Amino acid sequence: MKKGIEKIVASKYWLIWLLLLLAAINYLASDFHARLDLTKEKRYTLSKTTKDLLRNLDDDMQIDVFLKGDFPAGFRKLANSTNDFLRLLKDRTGKIHYRFISPQEKIEDAETFYGDTLAALGAIPINLTVQKEAGKSTNVIFPVAWIHYKGKQELVNLYPGASSRISQEEINSAEALMEYQFVKAFDRITQEKKRGVAYATGNGEPVDARVYDLSQSLQNDYEFRMLDLKTQPRIPDAVDVLLIVKPTEQFAEAEKLKIDQFVMHGGKLLCFIDNLIAEQDSLSFKPETIAFDRNLNLTDLFFKYGVRINTDLVMDLQCDLIPFVVGGNQDNPQIELLHWNYFPLLMPGSNKLNKNMGYVTGHFVNSIDTIQADAVRKTPLLVSSPNSRIISTPALISLNENKNVPQDEQFRRNAIPVAMLLEGKFTSLYKNRSTQAQRDSLTAYGIRFNNESDENKMIIVSDGDIVFNDYIPDEQPGQPPVPLPMGWNKYTYREYMNQTEAGKLFVPAANRDFFINCVEYLVNNAAIAETRNKDIVLRLLDSKKVKQQKVTWQFINIALPVLLILLSGLIYQQIRRRKYAS
Repeated sequence: MKKGIEKIVASKYWLIWLLLLLAAINYLASDFHARLDLTKEKRYTLSKTTKDLLRNLDDDMQIDVFLKGDFPAGFRKLANSTNDFLRLLKDRTGKIHYRFISPQEKIEDAETFYGDTLAALGAIPINLTVQKEAGKSTNVIFPVAWIHYKGKQELVNLYPGASSRISQEEINSAEALMEYQFVKAFDRITQEKKRGVAYATGNGEPVDARVYDLSQSLQNDYEFRMLDLKTQPRIPDAVDVLLIVKPTEQFAEAEKLKIDQFVMHGGKLLCFIDNLIAEQDSLSFKPETIAFDRNLNLTDLFFKYGVRINTDLVMDLQCDLIPFVVGGNQDNPQIELLHWNYFPLLMPGSNKLNKNMGYVTGHFVNSIDTIQADAVRKTPLLVSSPNSRIISTPALISLNENKNVPQDEQFRRNAIPVAMLLEGKFTSLYKNRSTQAQRDSLTAYGIRFNNESDENKMIIVSDGDIVFNDYIPDEQPGQPPVPLPMGWNKYTYREYMNQTEAGKLFVPAANRDFFINCVEYLVNNAAIAETRNKDIVLRLLDSKKVKQQKVTWQFINIALPVLLILLSGLIYQQIRRRKYAS
């Protein structure tokens, strides 16, 4: 080998050989790519789940990204990160094709704009104000990607933040969740059929305008239906997830048996339960109300699966706002927004399901205890803040409580669980206690009684209002009210969307994110949730040091390299003069 290289170098055709070698290297580099990810958090490394999904693509996939235009630095950074990630996907498989498009562009062979189509598909625009030399300009952007695959389409939300106030932390969180958002979309768009989600009715579950956002959030990606547990003889096999949301009437044993055997046969349960009768509307008629047990007859069922929803209330100093009358007179009352400790802003626990998620608003929330259940793992999904407490029932809820400042020494409890993920093998409540009549009722509809489930999972949340939406009046006279996003406070919504005062901040609710995450985790490949665990470290410069050492670093980065080159040239010339001096 060494002798062969020496012959080539000695040959008078060495330049031709060198050019041929460079051409061969360039040809191989065009078809074979390799990259070393030296970042600590493996920013440029795809997870095994993503690689498996890409490997299973059997047709070309087109991805249109709507992050093209005149953006602030934050969104330019997000656009660059999106481009880097999509390049990773394209390098992994030749079936990925992507491009960046402005929402203001017209769709090919059509008179409509991309922005209008995206809005019709449910994409939420963000109004950005860009500072220019000539003044400010407003730009409406859609931070989404539009995926087309085998005649199907899917939107990917690239910026989960709900505010147009862009911060380094929000952009960093969006970058950390990017792979998860794309993997979710890939999984949905490659499925042959949609998964089924049923909303249980028959026990007083609300079916009015409060569940508008819930149904809209599910209809595009799932086969969503209403299911009356009282009249339906069984839960159909097409139902993958059964939703039980704020029932107000007691469950009969026949209904509990249907739910139990649904779980024993692999069905997923997602429950949002209010164990107490405690409603904010009751305080509209009188300044106080009593909270007491609903007696839903679900305690023994949940107890068997490994949790207990307590008949108590969680109070938290980290809470939402409601209007209170603080002065004035009957004809002209003075109203002010004050914190209401019964509406806690719940925090995501340390779990893979809710990482990088904001606060979830709760209304009159109960605490949850875990019970010993063999082969069942319990993970808290939502918890209270470090400044919370529990009050037992029957409890007197009074608006007069806000006239006095809460005593901080009473709010010493930390991380009270209010939502629990259960995973493992569940034992039937009716094991060794089912009657012959109950077994016959199952057999009549082709259901085999199971004493135990295979590996399964369910989520129990101790507040039904978490998944409800409120309304605000439409600005146009005669128009119906406008539904708000799930969990948003109708009293602070307008102030939040129009806030201009520095330091004035109203917290947007992450209730919809939590709800969708729960459904997706129950029906999707569990490995997809692992992609949420990616952390991208935000390495910010010390602004004080930058200011103090600005000239020093400018000299090191600009002037010093030039001086080194000049110095090297002078040394080289001196060496040549001495070497060839006569």
